[in-house]
Amino acid sequence: MAPLLSEDLEAAVRAGRPAVLATAIAGGAVGAKLLVTAGDRPESGPTVRADGWPDRALEAAVRRDATAALTPAATGTRRYGREGRLDGDDHTVFFEAFAPPPRMIIVGAVDFSAALARVAKVLGFRVTVCDARPAFATTARFPAADEVVVDWPDRHLAAVGAALGPRDAVCVLTHDAKFDVPAVVAALATDVGYLGAMGSRRTTEDRARRLRDAGVDDADLARLMAPIGLDLGARTPEETAVAICAEVIAHQTGRAVPSLRASDGPIHGLPG
Repeated sequence: MAPLLSEDLEAAVRAGRPAVLATAIAGGAVGAKLLVTAGDRPESGPTVRADGWPDRALEAAVRRDATAALTPAATGTRRYGREGRLDGDDHTVFFEAFAPPPRMIIVGAVDFSAALARVAKVLGFRVTVCDARPAFATTARFPAADEVVVDWPDRHLAAVGAALGPRDAVCVLTHDAKFDVPAVVAALATDVGYLGAMGSRRTTEDRARRLRDAGVDDADLARLMAPIGLDLGARTPEETAVAICAEVIAHQTGRAVPSLRASDGPIHGLPG
């Protein structure tokens, strides 16, 4: 790899910025490389560096696809025809994605949050627990979390929201309208990939009414997975955490699964 590309990739990884390295592995451009790195600020555009591409049209096609792979952090191969056409196999390019861990922000310093933090860490999430109550939001209660933030959840989400993307999740477990309604509104203003909220059927209906009163339309309300989690019959905080994380995974992979939102049966283990 050209020294400049290597330095840029190392800098991006150290800074926790997503990057995609494209390498031609078959065809007439073998060994050519192209690196796309995310900007150091959410509003910054990506930076692209290329080395060794003999065909400018092919380079442009690879640049386009590497940039598209940046947000989902997608690794894989792609074949191209002459001049970068997608209907041939003259060239094979390997796209290798480098990305920081996805984030999960858990709103509410409750027992379910402690269990969810533990399960989410096993899955590789960088976990934040946020609650405005300092007596509850302590590192002693949430040792698995990467950080515990004492702040109003909507204010914290507004502060970090620009950095949230499709790989990230916000799970609202407060079960208290004064916390969860503003938190959901703040999360809906971001590009977070998964947004869920805990509660009984009655609580979910009441929350939906409050969200509409706060100006949330049906399209945004459809983003909210509530009641949160898959319909697994979960009873304990740990089982509920598994149900939530399973729904997050299914949501990210586009799989159709039996979510609690889509069912009308009892919700075991969730407080009413």
